[in-house]
Amino acid sequence: MAERKGVLLRLDPAVHDALTRWAHDELRSTNAQIEFLLRRALAEAGRLPRDAGGPPRRGRPRRKRSEQD
Repeated sequence: MAERKGVLLRLDPAVHDALTRWAHDELRSTNAQIEFLLRRALAEAGRLPRDAGGPPRRGRPRRKRSEQD
């Protein structure tokens, strides 16, 4: 996976609180919720780049087969 870019985002506290509540309802972090919404908006506008990597996988990483034995 390509290196992810860090972005400083300034939000109105009420908007941040609403995003956080929504994220918790969807079992996501606030950061993952913001990325989800941005990707959806870009896709709906026809502006999501074809080479954009998929969203990060949710949950704990899978163990390698040798660790399962």
